[in-house]
Amino acid sequence: MAQVEIYTTALCPYCYRAKALLKKKGVAYAEYAVDAEPGRLEEMLKRSGGRRTVPQVFIDGKGIGGSDELHALEAKGKLDALLGRAA
Repeated sequence: MAQVEIYTTALCPYCYRAKALLKKKGVAYAEYAVDAEPGRLEEMLKRSGGRRTVPQVFIDGKGIGGSDELHALEAKGKLDALLGRAA
């Protein structure tokens, strides 16, 4: 199973949407709250190439973007492969 990390903020509806999809698929993930954990915003900016929007989702260390990109991968049937699961 792939390592999934997601950078979020407390009141972000897109963050909830991304986490809901991961939960629905039974995927465990590490969540980093950029608005509550010192240093996480800078870490996210560095890892994402300067993208300031949340969520930022990483699968096995590779940035895939935000909620829209995560759902697009699912719609195209490509998310399971990235997660290391049989489709």
